[in-house]
Amino acid sequence: MSKITKEQVEHIAHLSRLEVKEEEMEVYTEQLEKIVTLVEKLSSVNTDNVEPTYHVLDLMNVFREDISQTGLDKEKVLKNAYEKEAGQFKVPTIIE
Repeated sequence: MSKITKEQVEHIAHLSRLEVKEEEMEVYTEQLEKIVTLVEKLSSVNTDNVEPTYHVLDLMNVFREDISQTGLDKEKVLKNAYEKEAGQFKVPTIIE
């Protein structure tokens, strides 16, 4: 069982850019120690005959097939444009 120190929690908080108060330090130390203990316990389990799980549900690709289709007619699309220029929508300049 690994022992998590206060200094390790402070280091993790610093790397995470989190402000941890002194009164919270002991709580986080205990919680991180429990997490590390659990991971160590999981690491000792024999997984030789277990296939990797990429998703908890046995899903296949749910996306539609990518089929090329003719797009919209440019003239119809630009018909109601407030302003157009060179076959494109003309919009106000935002960045100078």
